[in-house]
Amino acid sequence: MDNYVITIARGFGSGGKQVGLELSKLLDIPCYESQILAMASNYSGVSKDLFFQVDEKLRGYHLIKRLMRANNRDDIVEPTDRSFFSDVNLYNIQSKMIRELAKNQSCIIIGKCANHLLRDYDNTVSVYIEAPRAYCVKRIVERLGVTEDEAHKMIWQTDKYRADYYKYYTGGENWTNPVLYDMTLNSARMGTEKAAQVIIEYLKIKLGDDIITKKGSPENVKALKQLGLFNEGEQK
Repeated sequence: MDNYVITIARGFGSGGKQVGLELSKLLDIPCYESQILAMASNYSGVSKDLFFQVDEKLRGYHLIKRLMRANNRDDIVEPTDRSFFSDVNLYNIQSKMIRELAKNQSCIIIGKCANHLLRDYDNTVSVYIEAPRAYCVKRIVERLGVTEDEAHKMIWQTDKYRADYYKYYTGGENWTNPVLYDMTLNSARMGTEKAAQVIIEYLKIKLGDDIITKKGSPENVKALKQLGLFNEGEQK
């Protein structure tokens, strides 16, 4: 494949999404998060609101468990099937969108079990972004205008949603297990911009020096040169 994908899993408040957006700017490729839900809605005809309701969280766990016994985990059922609107089917539709993106374009995908879904894709780099609790709390307080107590509660609740969701749809895997990723970065130690630069360097090591220049614009190549992330001999 000529394209590549960077997946980013992130603890709430760690700034993982901001790292993805910084990568998007430097590499001149799209960064997908909630956009995947809109794609899944357009593809299936299911309301986007339903996809948002189950975005990285479980809803009606016992009902899902019963439906899982009746349906193959990867199958998208027909609209006439009674489980068409089930959480499992919504997940499968979303998964199809992620795999299609990985086959057809260079991009960054935030969350959505993307590292698991693309684990066998040779063109993928998977990253987990985390930071100490105090750093995450400070960022949430500043960005959302909540109290520290509210920020602690938001971190605990959101990370639990994500962990349970990941464990369920991956067959019991631990979302924070470092061996599930190419690399794990502490965003508090290096900040957003340096974290993005480290990921780009690893991308080049894993997939080849010229991978980032195949689809980048001249302006982005120039920006990468200024950061020391591009050498003249890399462009063909």
